[in-house]
Amino acid sequence: MQTRFLPWEGFLISPAPIHRADNSTSSLNVFVHRWQSRAEWFMQMASSSSPKGVVVTVPVLVLSLAAAAIFLFFLLSSLSSCSCPSGATTTSVGGGNFGGGEGSTRFKDQMSTSKEDIEWVQDQIRANRLQMQENVLRKGINPRTRAQQLEDLKQFKGISHYEGDESSNHTALPCPGELLVEEHHSNYGEPWAGGRDVFEFLAESVHLKPESLVLEIGCGTLRVGLHFIRYLKPSHYHCLERDELSLMAAFRYELPSQGLLYKRPLIVRGEDMDFSGFGSGNMYDLIYASAVFLHMPDKLVWIGLERLVSRLKPYEGRIFVSHNIKFCSRLGGEECTKKLTTLGLEYLGKHMHDSLLFNHYEIWFELRRAKS
Repeated sequence: MQTRFLPWEGFLISPAPIHRADNSTSSLNVFVHRWQSRAEWFMQMASSSSPKGVVVTVPVLVLSLAAAAIFLFFLLSSLSSCSCPSGATTTSVGGGNFGGGEGSTRFKDQMSTSKEDIEWVQDQIRANRLQMQENVLRKGINPRTRAQQLEDLKQFKGISHYEGDESSNHTALPCPGELLVEEHHSNYGEPWAGGRDVFEFLAESVHLKPESLVLEIGCGTLRVGLHFIRYLKPSHYHCLERDELSLMAAFRYELPSQGLLYKRPLIVRGEDMDFSGFGSGNMYDLIYASAVFLHMPDKLVWIGLERLVSRLKPYEGRIFVSHNIKFCSRLGGEECTKKLTTLGLEYLGKHMHDSLLFNHYEIWFELRRAKS
């Protein structure tokens, strides 16, 4: 009698090699293909009327199917336990290269622009064949100076508007024309973009985290504060400001136009270094004053520092003061140190930070709360 082997006998004896990584999918495809071909063969044999064929009994069929099922189980187990390397996730902000292939490390620890960022910008300028040109008004795009824009707003009420009295005004937060043309951006004696420089320096100096608590003394129209508000968790940025016009610019233009109203910064109008409006339970990671103390009487600065010590995290928290600390140096070196020590503060040093966009640097003086 002619002997015929079932097609999957050889398949079970010498199965196709199983590759764990890239070839695992192809191995499965091979198995499925062979299974289909054996099934087709079996159907052909079942329907064949050749007298020389071997009758496949039910027990043999059951054993064969069981063997195939066992093999399939081990194959799928092997594939599911594949130790393939998972794809690395890289966090990038603004399309910049955040250095050294460290992914989100740069975003957490480095706020300032990296060397790779600068090179990327330079490459883009070269690739697009851009040349610096005189900043002249151009035709075809309705060029207007700020003064002309303001005059247009006053005379024509903007490009389009609702007619009628204020009751029919559909604008949710009507904004004065002076703010719409951003006249307040020229109130600082230096470019508005310098606010980003201040943020980067301070944030990196204290290893700022989104959950950090920050207090700015004299935030003005939020030239610096906007960057802190954007980075920090809601309500984690606090500010004491005395100037009403600056606060109006902050609330009625900067926060709405930057989409930051949802961050709910705690901005309090006050003077004489009165911090009672911030409650008593806050402990700040960073307190800073940018070009503020030099406009105050020395006595008021010392009063403010005395009130701030208990609100600063011991040892880890920092106070940064820009430009100078003449309120202290005018006392003389030893007397200055003694008075700081009496308040529970330590002077840590002087820092210089260069601007990214214009030829400018700022001097910062660092203090911390001494250990108990």
